Amino acid sequence: MSNELNSGLSRRSFMRTLGAASVAASSFPAFAAVQGAASTQQGARARGMSDMGGAPMSPDTVVISSNENPLGPAPAAIDSICKTATIGNRYNFQISQETISTINDLFGLKRGYVVLTPGSGGPLDLALVSNIGPDKPLVYGDPSYEQGPRAADTMNAPKFPVKLTSTYAHDVRAMVAATPNAGAYYIVNPNNPTGTMTPKSDIVWLLKNKAPGSVVIVDEAYHHFSNDESCIDLVAADQDIIVTRTFSKIYGMAGLRAGFALGKPELLAKFSATVPLGRSLASISITSAAAATASLKDKDLVPLRRKINADNRSATLEFLTKHGYTIIPGSQANFFMVDVKRPGAVFSSQMRDEKVAIGRTWAAMPTFVRVTVGTKDEMAKFQAAFVKCMDKPATAVNGAASLHRPALNPSELYRGEMAV
Repeated sequence: MSNELNSGLSRRSFMRTLGAASVAASSFPAFAAVQGAASTQQGARARGMSDMGGAPMSPDTVVISSNENPLGPAPAAIDSICKTATIGNRYNFQISQETISTINDLFGLKRGYVVLTPGSGGPLDLALVSNIGPDKPLVYGDPSYEQGPRAADTMNAPKFPVKLTSTYAHDVRAMVAATPNAGAYYIVNPNNPTGTMTPKSDIVWLLKNKAPGSVVIVDEAYHHFSNDESCIDLVAADQDIIVTRTFSKIYGMAGLRAGFALGKPELLAKFSATVPLGRSLASISITSAAAATASLKDKDLVPLRRKINADNRSATLEFLTKHGYTIIPGSQANFFMVDVKRPGAVFSSQMRDEKVAIGRTWAAMPTFVRVTVGTKDEMAKFQAAFVKCMDKPATAVNGAASLHRPALNPSELYRGEMAV
C-alpha cells in the first residue's frame, strides 16, 4: 500500500496541505470546513451517496463500481485547489487558459485545438450531436459506452452497432461497411466495459476509409492506464478526428469535474453552434482548472499510477484465472469483466450483501460484470467476496431473477441513469 498512498492523498498529507493554507483559513471561515470534510470523505464514498434514492451502504463497503481512482487527486492538485480557492470570488479565466496552454505544450497542438470543460461527458455529447442526425448515422462498437447511441437517439440519427472483434477491439472494417453515409464513428479506447484496445493502426485505416464528410470520435477517458499510442497526434495533423480526455480517472478528480476535447478548429466550432441560445460552453471552475494543470505538470504521476493499477489488476486477474473463472483478457484500463454465469445485476446485489459494490453489466454480455480495480486491500476483499458468491448455486439465483430489484451502486449520473 505504500506506493499507492504515495501516489494518492493520505489524510495526513491532506492536513499538511491545509496547514499550508492556514492564513487563508483564518481569513476565510469556509476554508475550515474542508478539514471536517476530509475526515468524512472516505465514509461518504463508501456509503455511495446518491440522489437516486435507495438505502445507503455500510461505511466499510468496498466501492469498486464506477471506475473511480481510490488514490484521489494528486497532492500537487490538492495544494493548487487550496491556493486557488482564496481567489474564488474572481472570474479568473487566466487559470483556465494556463490549463489549455499546458495541454497544447504537452501534445504539440496549435492554438484553437482545445476545449476545456467540466468533465468529458459534455464535449463528448457535443462532438456526437454536431456530426450526426437523421441523414448522418452513428456507427459504434457493441458492447461499448452508451453515450454514443443515446446521442443518436436524441438526434434521431440511425444507429449501426458493430460487434467487437475476437480480441474485443472495434472492428473498423465492419464499421465502414455498416453504412455508406455515416456522420460519425465512435470508438472508446480502451473500450468501456471490456478495457481492451483498438490498435492505432486500425484507427488510422478508419480515417483513410471512412465515409466522406464523416468524423471519427475517439473517447480516451482511460487511455492513461494503457501503454498503447494515443490518437492525439492525429488531431495535430488536422485529421477528421476528435479526441476526448478526462481528469476523472487516473488523475482521481471525478468529483472535481475536468475534461477536454481536442480537434481542429472547424470541428470544435461546430460545438458552439450546437449549444442553445448562443451561449458559450460550460466553463470549468478555477479550482478544478488549477488542479488539472498541477496534475498535468506532475511527470511522475501517470507512470506511477499506471503501474499501481496494472499490478493490482494483474494480481486479481491471475487469481480469477487460477480459480477457473472466465475473464475478458487484455484489459488496459482500471477495470475488467468477469463471467458470473448468472444475471449480472443479481450477482452485484449478492456482492453488496458481502459489502463489496461492483459495476454493472451490458445487454450484449448479460452474465459478465464490470469490476473497477481498487487498492490492493480492496481487491483482496473483492476476491474473498467473489468466491463466496460464486459458490452459491447459479440455478437458485436465476430462479429468483424475475423478482429481483437491483440495488443501486454508486455511479456517475447521466441524465438520471447509471452510465459510468
